[in-house]
Amino acid sequence: MNNPYKGLPEKNFWGKAVRDRHYYDLDNLSQPIDLKLHYKIATAGSCFAQHIGRHLQRSGFKYLDMEPKPSFIDDVDAKRFGYNVYSCRYGNIYSTRQLLQLTQEALGYRQPQEIIWTRNGRYFDALRPSVDPVGYDDSDSVFKSRKKHLAAVKMMLEEVDVFVFTLGLTEAWVSTVDETVYPTAAGTIAGEHNSEKYYFKNFRYNEIYNDIIEFRDLVKEINPTFRILLTVSPVPLNATASNDHVLVASSRSKSILRAVAGDLAEDFEDIFYFPSYEIVSSHPSRAMFFQPNLREVNDMGVSYVMKHFFSSFGKTFEAEENVNEDDEIVCDEEALDKFS
Repeated sequence: MNNPYKGLPEKNFWGKAVRDRHYYDLDNLSQPIDLKLHYKIATAGSCFAQHIGRHLQRSGFKYLDMEPKPSFIDDVDAKRFGYNVYSCRYGNIYSTRQLLQLTQEALGYRQPQEIIWTRNGRYFDALRPSVDPVGYDDSDSVFKSRKKHLAAVKMMLEEVDVFVFTLGLTEAWVSTVDETVYPTAAGTIAGEHNSEKYYFKNFRYNEIYNDIIEFRDLVKEINPTFRILLTVSPVPLNATASNDHVLVASSRSKSILRAVAGDLAEDFEDIFYFPSYEIVSSHPSRAMFFQPNLREVNDMGVSYVMKHFFSSFGKTFEAEENVNEDDEIVCDEEALDKFS
């Protein structure tokens, strides 16, 4: 009898593709990705995006670093000050609305009303408070630094061929004045929380989907051929401001982000999806890719993700024998641990 499943490849069947294989022998996990060595690649997003950027950079790709570290800062301190983390010094971009608003600001379409947060007499860029852990002497220095940063972001968007963005969170803290989305809640790294100035928002599917489309359309105006590669971070929420248990809140957040990424890749020829989330978090992996805290992804997990990532565009990945100290991941969410 004819049926639509007859003759499909092995990867379409759980038994042959997963059950009867060792997890390290899985293949064809990703749709082919059009990625060439001569493409200019940039990264942004949640903490996990740093792994992808690091390995692309070390594998000979034209990785864009638009805000390189000054010569007087060593590699370890560079990470503390937001250098060598992503393609620009934007710090963690956890939400799609944050990405969209940064793009609007860099292109001159938006001006946030509150940019300065303070802590212990020091001044911080509220939209990337972690990139300078000691802060500035005065507010003018923050504005000058941000102006330079926005110029770098604009240049990156004009030049990039493939923009790799790792979706991290649906939860965010938003200004009641102008709807500006901040990477962290005021009072975690700098600033002070005030319920009259900020409110908690858990973004819905349609909002996230539309944010990426609007971001795409904006960049297309200045860079018509650029493409987007989406991934979803497998790292669970460190804390939730919702009424849900953090386990439930994390599942909700990742499920929505995964659904959005999949649909965008289906709907647009210039948007791709890579399944780093499934590789690390799916139950056949038996959580072997997580550190004992069940949140951070271990080196073995990163290497396995990158093996499949590189194979999706026909390249061979060689795992690093040793991870350097300066390879540690910078994650704003870790600041929430002190409030538990």
